[in-house]
Order: sequence, then structure tokens, then C-alpha cells
Amino acid sequence: RMYCEGHIPNAVYADLDQDLAGPVTASTGRHPLPDWAQFVRKLGDWGIDQGTPVVIYDQAEGAYAARLWWMLAWLGKSNVALLNGGYAHWLEAGYPVTKTAPAPVKREFEARPGQQSTIGTKELRDALTGDSPPLLVDARGPARFSGEVEPIDARAGHIPGACNLPFTQNLGPDGLWKAPSELRAVWERATGQEAGSSWISMCGSGVTACHLAFAAKIAGISPPRLYIGSWSEWIRDPERPIATGNR
Repeated sequence: RMYCEGHIPNAVYADLDQDLAGPVTASTGRHPLPDWAQFVRKLGDWGIDQGTPVVIYDQAEGAYAARLWWMLAWLGKSNVALLNGGYAHWLEAGYPVTKTAPAPVKREFEARPGQQSTIGTKELRDALTGDSPPLLVDARGPARFSGEVEPIDARAGHIPGACNLPFTQNLGPDGLWKAPSELRAVWERATGQEAGSSWISMCGSGVTACHLAFAAKIAGISPPRLYIGSWSEWIRDPERPIATGNR
């Protein structure tokens, strides 16, 4: 509805649930990855191939845009950018908008999958119970992480051993991305680790976890493994442990 009311000229619409996620099952989180073959065909329908420059924006502080960026990066596409400040800053600048949807020329997107690293629930649980548990960083807000509130998922809290870095801390008060040095400081303060450390990014359903991954790219921090299932998948099994509190 918001896209139809106005968008940047030549922008095609990508829906989080229909385009950037697959069907939810009894064992998945709320936003599992889609079938890659179908998604690649969709990219072609949108007029995107490996040579097409892509700029992504949203009206959700970059949360959804970062998910699409991560998916394109997973498929080996490099010439992709996020619009700093998103649609809100576009409007504030007085740039043109339209209600007309484009008619892109179909292209063939040649995927080179596997360019980003992921981790599944079983592997994560095994790793967390091992001798050298990984650094797990949760992008949800502090109240959800601590278990104080849970407006979306069936159980509140976080995965034991995780640390909290709300994705909104990647942005300044103006809604623009912080400078690389500021992002490194935010990450190191939240994790207690140096920027070269290996880590895993998660959130509620594998969406804002991509925001942390994009911030890492800006800041020169090691790219994370993405826990796609995230909290909403972890809690599918009541035998998996949960923790409350700040850490």
C-alpha cells in the first residue's frame, strides 16, 4: 500500500514475506530464506542481472533493505548499495516520487550462491555447548533481548551466551548510518571483542541480523555467519535453553 502511494521513480517492490522469505513451517523461524531458484527468477523479472547496479531502500531504518542486500551478496552480487536514510530522507530532500510502477526488461541473473556464511540451529547449539563457544550477537532491542517484553514470538528472552547489539545503534539520531569508526566502537562495546573476531549475527527472525552484517561491511569488521532461523526458530523446541536478563 505504501509503495503504491508513492515511491522513488523506477523502483520495483520487494515484499518481505512474499519475496524475501519462504514458507514458514513448524520447524522454521518467521522468515526462512526463500527457494533460491525462485528468487533468482524473480530477480530476472525485476530486471536485475549480475551487471545491474542495485540500490535498495525501505521505510524501516534499513532493516528490510539489509535483508535483500544480504541475499544478493549470498548470490555473489557485489554492486549493491543501501540508500542512506531510506525513503524518509529521500522525501526530506524533496526528490521526486511517483505512483507508477516500472515495467523492467527481464534479464537472466546468473547466481553464484554461497558467498555469505550461514549457520543452522543444530550446528549453533552444538557450538554453544562446546569448549569454545562462538560470539553470538543479537540485533533485537534490549527489552526483547532481556525478556522484559515479547510482542511477536511465543517465548521471551535470548539464547544463553548471546550479547545484545540493537540494530538501531548502527544509525545516528538523523537516521543515517554511523561512520565506520563509530560502528566499530559500537560493535566492540557491545561484544567486548575486537573487530577481527569471528561471530554470528541473529535477531528475531533473520531480518535485522542482516543490518548488523551490513554495518560490519561498512566498518571493516569481520563478516558474521548469519543465523537465519534466529530466536523465532530457536524457541520452536522447548528443550532448547533460554536466558533472561541483560546477558
